[in-house]
Amino acid sequence: MGYALLILGLLAWSGSHVWKRVAPASRAGFGDKGRGLVALASFAGIVLMVLGYRWAPYDPVWPESNALRHVNNLLMLLAFYLFAAAGMKTAAARYIRHPQLWGVRLWAIAHLMVNGDLASFILFGGLLVWAQAEVALINRQEAWAPLGGKASTGKEIGAVVGAVLVMGAVGWIHGMIGPWPFG
Repeated sequence: MGYALLILGLLAWSGSHVWKRVAPASRAGFGDKGRGLVALASFAGIVLMVLGYRWAPYDPVWPESNALRHVNNLLMLLAFYLFAAAGMKTAAARYIRHPQLWGVRLWAIAHLMVNGDLASFILFGGLLVWAQAEVALINRQEAWAPLGGKASTGKEIGAVVGAVLVMGAVGWIHGMIGPWPFG
């Protein structure tokens, strides 16, 4: 049951996010209500993924490595920074196309490095594939040019501080509901 919920969650998340790219006329036909549908499907996808991951049996695929935990944490910090950079239009967002999707890809790779079970492979591998597909779809449909101007030092500092604070909070919650991520 866990694997089925996990896969349904991935499909709900991925489908709601690529709807605009693969069926733009359908998505446009829903207007503002489409945003609500995407939000609802995304939320349902997250709930299904969390429940599916927690209920899936532990089926090892490759050996887990605690030696990579510090690399995982470094990649996670970079992933959180890229999320903040996208919203704050920092220097990274000016030179990296799709900083949030890069953050998702780093998050997925980091988690695949330290988790060797089938549920982790499905969840993190599935979201890695989704993020990569999303990038390909966006790149095919939209031209990109780096943002002009210079990012303010305050925004850079804010993005770094925000990434550290969010990582600390997520790590604390992660430790409450799962393994302690900080080694």
